[in-house]
Amino acid sequence: MKVLVAEDDAVSRTLLGKILQTLGYEPILTVNGREALARIQREEIALLVTDWQMPDLDGPELCRRLRVPSRTAYTYIILLTALSGKSRYLEGLEAGADDFITKPVDPDELAARLKVGQRIIAMQKELRRMEGLVSICGVCKKVRDGQSWVPVERYVAGRTATSFSHSLCPECLAKQIAD
Repeated sequence: MKVLVAEDDAVSRTLLGKILQTLGYEPILTVNGREALARIQREEIALLVTDWQMPDLDGPELCRRLRVPSRTAYTYIILLTALSGKSRYLEGLEAGADDFITKPVDPDELAARLKVGQRIIAMQKELRRMEGLVSICGVCKKVRDGQSWVPVERYVAGRTATSFSHSLCPECLAKQIAD
């Protein structure tokens, strides 16, 4: 699995790349938040490890840009920082980070947090798949909408700009004429 790394410090970036390779991941190394954002816009990447303090586009701002409502893909974000304290932790989470690791990076901790990220990404994909499923009664054609069943026309009209015009397909028309 690919893991995007945004780290401006060359030594830290190289070390993270080696740790990720050792853990069985395919690291994609970028030198700052702007480069990471451009990469994510070109290619869907599920896991991101980003430094907090970087010139031009820092980690929290990168998080905010990846959490815009118009973005449909989900990237699990781990913020790295030498900074500590509850206020920094909360600031990172409010910016959109999913997790937080204090430098220096412990390989075992990073491995555990990436596994959590993979579980979250898998659940997100399953949820998106299930959102596409619609329970429909095989007899009356009503659709399950939460705790109730509603006519398919009302269900679709409430969720899309679709409207229905009723007609008969050739088979039903032939059956109607025969009856």
